[in-house]
Amino acid sequence: MISIDSLSFGYSDQKILSIPHMEVKESQHLLILGNSGSGKTTLLHILGGLLKPEEGKVVIGNTDLYNLSAQQRDKYRGQNIGLVFQKAHLISALSVGDNLLLAQYLSGTAQDKGRVYEVLEELNLAHKVNKRVKALSQGEQQRVTIARALLNRPRLILADEPTASLDDNNAHKVIELLKQQAEKYNASLLIATHDQRVKDQFELKLELTAA
Repeated sequence: MISIDSLSFGYSDQKILSIPHMEVKESQHLLILGNSGSGKTTLLHILGGLLKPEEGKVVIGNTDLYNLSAQQRDKYRGQNIGLVFQKAHLISALSVGDNLLLAQYLSGTAQDKGRVYEVLEELNLAHKVNKRVKALSQGEQQRVTIARALLNRPRLILADEPTASLDDNNAHKVIELLKQQAEKYNASLLIATHDQRVKDQFELKLELTAA
């Protein structure tokens, strides 16, 4: 599903990330561990087509991501990749349902209220569809961001520090939820975190260290 070769990224003389080779198979789950500054977020942004590497090749499925134009990458991301950011990046004044409809619009896909409700129901959030985001708990907001990532039935799910602001109980629930949804969609799942609480929930791990 993912193949990386000779990947590097940095600013000026500071190298942030260097990966000679990495592969993640279809439906495989990978936990990316590392302290701040180790390049975890940078790697996810590169895999999500948000940040072009200085050097190297990134292949998702059969697509060489950085051989695509920026517009083509945006379209590919919208159709194939689900992103869960550390911060929710939801519009607090809008309802849960309207946030997800907006996400569909911005990704260039048709707005589908039925699909929005279906995903919210999967995550036990259907009863919150008309609630404004600012009325939700942090755990509920995180589940909404997961719902947003699943809208287009992605082949790849990338989650950046999804447990950072959650207590132990909710942290484990979110990780299990991500794994269950990845399995449902037969998607590869990559989670980047410095949260050592969740490391025992994954067999496959990648430890990054600051360059």
